[in-house]
Amino acid sequence: FFNYFFHKIQEELNKQLFDNLISFLRQSHSEFQTKKTEWMCRMKSSEIPTAALVLGVNVTDHDVTFKSLSEVLQDNVTPYVVSLQAKECPGIKHLLQKLMGQLMDCCVDVDSSEEEECVNISQKKIRCSMASLSKWYESVTKKTGSETPSKKRTSSSRHWQSPPIVVIFKDMESFTTKVLQDFIVISSQHIHEFPLVLIFGIATSPMIIHRLLPHSVSSLLCIELFQSLSCKEHLATVIDKLLLTTQFPFKLSEKVLQVLINIFLYHDFSVQNFIKGFQLSIVEHFYSQPLSVLCCQLLEAKKRVNSLSHNQCENIRSLPSFRRYVENQVSEKQIALLTEDSFLKEVTQTLLEDLHIYHENYFTVLRCLHVFTTSLPKYPLGKQIRELYCACLGKRVWETEEYGSAVQLLRMLAKDELVAILQKCAEIFISSGKQFSNTVEKLEEFLARFQNLEGEHVTYCQILSVGFHSILSVEELSFSYIPCCSFRSYLAPAEMQTLNEVVYFNTANTLREHLNAAPRIALHTALNNPYCYLKNQTLKSDVGCISNTAPDICIVYKLHLECGRLINLVDWLEAFSTVVTAVEGTDPDSVATDQVDEIIHARFIRAVSELELLGFIKPSKQKTDHVARLTWGGC
Repeated sequence: FFNYFFHKIQEELNKQLFDNLISFLRQSHSEFQTKKTEWMCRMKSSEIPTAALVLGVNVTDHDVTFKSLSEVLQDNVTPYVVSLQAKECPGIKHLLQKLMGQLMDCCVDVDSSEEEECVNISQKKIRCSMASLSKWYESVTKKTGSETPSKKRTSSSRHWQSPPIVVIFKDMESFTTKVLQDFIVISSQHIHEFPLVLIFGIATSPMIIHRLLPHSVSSLLCIELFQSLSCKEHLATVIDKLLLTTQFPFKLSEKVLQVLINIFLYHDFSVQNFIKGFQLSIVEHFYSQPLSVLCCQLLEAKKRVNSLSHNQCENIRSLPSFRRYVENQVSEKQIALLTEDSFLKEVTQTLLEDLHIYHENYFTVLRCLHVFTTSLPKYPLGKQIRELYCACLGKRVWETEEYGSAVQLLRMLAKDELVAILQKCAEIFISSGKQFSNTVEKLEEFLARFQNLEGEHVTYCQILSVGFHSILSVEELSFSYIPCCSFRSYLAPAEMQTLNEVVYFNTANTLREHLNAAPRIALHTALNNPYCYLKNQTLKSDVGCISNTAPDICIVYKLHLECGRLINLVDWLEAFSTVVTAVEGTDPDSVATDQVDEIIHARFIRAVSELELLGFIKPSKQKTDHVARLTWGGC
């Protein structure tokens, strides 16, 4: 579901970009589709139409974008779309093989010798060259042109006449200069024979084209620049459609959301990985929270409440937020809530409905508040709505210093600015439904009086002196024309809501452990305390002790921690033999160094080899019977 959701968001965000690319393709080959002779005259300069597509450094999201782009082009422009990656094209031979293999939909033997640079099509070998590609294109377009009118009409409804061959270089920066140069030079010599368009996927800067290609080669390209939306804009859209809506009942706490945003901002800028983190949060929530069965749409949640077992009812009674709710009730209701499951279920249904209404109002008022904060200089509460959302999630935002700064800046806005802001707020309230009808009426009345004021630069303080006290108090005008008491109730932190634990995932540490990889700590924990992962009771041991039942590599690892920079292999083997033979009930003193059991010796060699493979030790050049430690200190 989330893959489909992400795909649909990508389609919406990239629609304008893809439309511009299609327009570029149409303009590049309009002459070829109408008058081939004119197109050939224009192409005498041997310039290849090239789209430089700047996607940003969020490389992990590029595959989704290119996949969508290929689908759009194949559905609306041309069936001849090829996607190439640098790792698949170490040489021009491999590039041509991949190009023709994808176009002709056949298997390619990339290990063929230099003399056999060809592909197999219906048991017939075709040489991989631009001349062969030109002949193939001429044959397939003639075949299409000779189809019956009905078939031709169906084909032309989807694809252009004489459709271009589009070659997408997904990761242009990773291609070697020689491969790009050779391909461009060869293609320019055949550009008059068939329509060819190149699309360069760029993660850094368009200047990389001129750094990779000399002027003699880049002059063969007719380059047009295309810029996709930034990854931050993508993230803002995802958060708006995924979190700031009641469509998805599952929510993230302030700390969990901050973990995901920090990973996005400081690690990979990947929206796809952000959604994967959101998916992982859902899995963890449903695994660890017994009442997550109620984390669903309101109507379905009400039905599930009726089927709750007695143990699940007890789980509800044990929730901290529900305990606070019970404490505020009269004694008779307290007794009923704590003893009668049927009454508890009725109240739970009401509380879930209240939680749903809370979210509806919360997101409406949050968007209104965002309109105000983005109109202020320096953005005291953040420019992005995600920043404002994080600020409101974990604390009473109206008590923060940033909120106070925003109020002071709001008092200095001019009349026109305030009118525009209040009009946007009125539109938000109108679209939200009937619950804000009274607020909308007062806003419209206020705006009508406000616009009758004379002068272009009337400030907030001047408005108060005109006599709007009949509508609002000074305190109520302090922000966004939402009465102060209502504002505080609408944007109250989620943790203050009863049953918030049902829909909010707040175990940030668990999520951080999953997403922030720490291989050194995990490896040290596994070798130093194998019980942590294996959960075998026989592996439990006191701190500082070496369990003789632990795996051989764990014993060798603990022994090596007690050594210095150089480790004597003989001493290490004797210590290992002492630990191992202790479990077998053998007297270690009765075993001479030169008579160590061959099996124990073999186990020791294997364990040391595994430790070397993991990078903890390496052979020493100073002494042949010693190894050198490579790690120091604790984790």
